[in-house]
Amino acid sequence: MKRRELLALLGGTVALHPLAASAQQAGRVYTIALVYPPVPAGDLTDWPAWREFFAELRRLGYIEGRNLSLRRYSGEDFGDLARTVANAKPDAIFVLTDELALKVKAAAETIPIVAGTGDPVFTGLVPSLTRQGGNVTGIVGNAGPELLAKRLQLLREAVPTASRVGFLALRAAWDYPNVVAAREAAGQAGIELLPGLFDPPAGEAEYRRVFALLVQQRADALIVADAWANYAYERLILAFAENGRLPALFPHRDFVEQGGLMSYGVDYSELFRRAAGYLDQVLKGTKPGDIPFYQATRWEFVVNLKTAKALGLTVPQSLLARADEVIE
Repeated sequence: MKRRELLALLGGTVALHPLAASAQQAGRVYTIALVYPPVPAGDLTDWPAWREFFAELRRLGYIEGRNLSLRRYSGEDFGDLARTVANAKPDAIFVLTDELALKVKAAAETIPIVAGTGDPVFTGLVPSLTRQGGNVTGIVGNAGPELLAKRLQLLREAVPTASRVGFLALRAAWDYPNVVAAREAAGQAGIELLPGLFDPPAGEAEYRRVFALLVQQRADALIVADAWANYAYERLILAFAENGRLPALFPHRDFVEQGGLMSYGVDYSELFRRAAGYLDQVLKGTKPGDIPFYQATRWEFVVNLKTAKALGLTVPQSLLARADEVIE
């Protein structure tokens, strides 16, 4: 064989390999199940952090309708919901909340799971945040006792007279280590943290029951916890705070943009981008148990001065100076 013919043959062989690999990659469609609790209207995936999640998937090369199929699941019976997801046999699962993650893990023992949770060690989802083993990894929005303590501090600085602060959260959260520690710290500071607790699945009637309880307990301020239902019932909670003239601190800036007084919480856009990256890793073959849980590192403090004025509050300049954004 002549040298020129050999080079042409080798060149043709090399040229064929990328085409074959490209065809194989183009032919693979990955299926991701998105699993979250029920919402009163619309789709929880309309939330801004979800948009960041989808954008990150696209940046990583996953295009819905081409090489990605996203299946959305939601329901009130978590056990039945988890079995439905497991029986569908997706390539990976992204599930929100501790309660749902536990059910999904029990039903889908071999499917890679990325979970958005509050305290996966306390709930028993995993034994450790670092080398947990098994088929679960995820993101953690809970920063430990410092988060709730910080929220109490900010609220007390804005409303020095507040002494009975309602805590709007899932019932299970009341016994989380971070909440127990914050309750003790609040008591030492002369603040009583009042349990405004609801049970899943939380509907409007359940919220109104809790609101009535907080009024009965004479709450003079409110902290809204990071709970899926609190985001779903954002408008109802904002109306309760406004009608009751309750200074309230919320978990996310979206509440403040809609008229809430203050927010201090994690950057969920960062967390959801990380979740998309974890899904990319497990789809490429990394064992979820070898991927450490990611804990939030970025926090945001937002104040709405228009709402403060409506409540008759004068927010100290020292507090405004620490805000990431002041809405006027």
